[in-house]
Amino acid sequence: MGANISGGLPEFDRNGEEGYSRKPRLVDLPENCVALIMMRLDPPEICLLACLSSVFRRASSADFIWESKLPSNYRIIARKVFDEITLKKLTKKDLYAKLSLPNLFDGGTKELWIDKNTGRLCLSFSSKALRITRIDDRRYWSRIPTDESRFQSVAYVQQVWWFEVGGEFKIQFPCGTYSLFFRIQLGKTSKRLGRRRICNSEHIHGWDIKPVRFQLATSDNQRAVSLCYLDNNPGNWSHYHVGDFKVENPDIETGIKFSMTQIDCTHTKGGLCVDSVFILPKESAEEVIRSK
Repeated sequence: MGANISGGLPEFDRNGEEGYSRKPRLVDLPENCVALIMMRLDPPEICLLACLSSVFRRASSADFIWESKLPSNYRIIARKVFDEITLKKLTKKDLYAKLSLPNLFDGGTKELWIDKNTGRLCLSFSSKALRITRIDDRRYWSRIPTDESRFQSVAYVQQVWWFEVGGEFKIQFPCGTYSLFFRIQLGKTSKRLGRRRICNSEHIHGWDIKPVRFQLATSDNQRAVSLCYLDNNPGNWSHYHVGDFKVENPDIETGIKFSMTQIDCTHTKGGLCVDSVFILPKESAEEVIRSK
C-alpha cells in the first residue's frame, strides 16, 4: 500500500519564501495514515469514508483493517461454510463482507454469520436440524412450506401426548455471552389468494395446562432452565428465551445442547409450529431478532 502525500508538500511563493498554496484537506492524508484511522472505526463508518476519494477507497481495502474486525478464530468459523480454495482467494474485506451475511451450511439446515455490532458469531438452526420426537409419523407432525421461515419450512404438530424437540452443536465461539431462543408460533398460518395472511387455530390446545420446559447445557457445565406457558396470540411468531452461556476461551470448542419439552402425559397438546433456534450475542440479540 503506497502513500499519497502530494497535497501535503510545501510550495514556494514568488519571493522564495516557503508557504502553502492551499489549506490541507482530509482527502490529502497519506493512504497509510487513512488506513490506521479506519482501523479504529466501525465497518459502516469505514464504508462511508471509502466514498470520499480514491485514496480512502484503496485504504479501506487493507487486510489489517478487516482482520481486526473479524473474530480471532475467524478461520475456524469460515471453514464451516467455505472450502480452502475459496478462502485463499478472498481478501479479508471480502471475507468479512461474506461472513456478515447469513451463510447456509450442513445441507442448508443451519446458518451462521458475524454480528456487525459485536464481531461475534450468530447461528440459526432450522426445524430440519432438530431432533423431534415422532417427526416422521404424519398422524402427529407435518412439514409445512412457508415464506415466513428463513429456511422456507416449519414443523407443525397437530396433536401429541409426548412433545420433545432438541438439538446440539459445537464450535469455537468468539469470547462473550450468548443467548439461545426458540422461534415458535401457535396456529398454522397461510395466505388466502396469495395476499391476506390468515391463521388456522383449530388444533391449538394443551399449552395452557402445563408449562413447556426449555433447557440448555454446555460442555463446560453451564446450564439454564426456564418454564413457560405458551399463551401468546395465535398467528404471531415468538422468540422464547431459553437462557445464556458464556465463552471465555475462543480456542476451545464449546458444545451446546438445547431442548423444548412438554412430557406430561395427562393431556394432549397441539397446533404449534416450530421454526428454528437462534444463538446470538446477548448484547445485540433483541436487535438481531427484530431484523430477522
